[in-house]
Amino acid sequence: MPRTRVKICGVMRPQDAVAAARTGADAIGINFYPQAKRCISTAIAREILHSLPAFVTPVALFVDQDVEEIKHLAASLGIRHIQLHGHESPATVAALRDFTVLKAVRASRETLAAELAIWREAMESLDLANLHGFVLETPGSAPGGTGVENDWDAIAVQQRAGTFEGLPPLIAAGGLTPDNVAAVVRLLQPYAVDVSSGVEESFGQKSPERIAAFITAVGNA
Repeated sequence: MPRTRVKICGVMRPQDAVAAARTGADAIGINFYPQAKRCISTAIAREILHSLPAFVTPVALFVDQDVEEIKHLAASLGIRHIQLHGHESPATVAALRDFTVLKAVRASRETLAAELAIWREAMESLDLANLHGFVLETPGSAPGGTGVENDWDAIAVQQRAGTFEGLPPLIAAGGLTPDNVAAVVRLLQPYAVDVSSGVEESFGQKSPERIAAFITAVGNA
């Protein structure tokens, strides 16, 4: 089984980015959605980016924001990976063809298969070679970072039914913690896992110990 990669999202402080990198994270997420509680300024983002060692990928998160705004902000910071966490269309992904894009979708029992079918069809009709993964988030209105656990068994049922076939890799997210991530990795064998509040010691402050425990659990699984 290939190694499951780890992204530590909602990073708001340089020291948390450093802690994630030192314990083996593959990527960190920086939130630029103004209405998000973990949104940071470009000044703080620059500090975080300057603290990152080589081979740890920064990912900029946006929610239903203007394409030109996304392009300008990401380019000004030198970020090449973007996570779209709202209701963005395949056309938006196509318009961001100069960036590597991850698209979050809500893993609802009722709507997930139909939504992914739309994306599968779009990949055939549009140039979406820059779409490199789907982040399966907990159903609900909030765009991530809620700590509410996803319905992993329902996702596993969809997986066995072939819902994800022919699509970019699966990234599991939604309520992951050091205590439950191993079971999720064994169940779904995702390309990556994405965690935010599950490794915090208090709001906006990551715990180096929880990050290390999380990454160890993924590796052991």
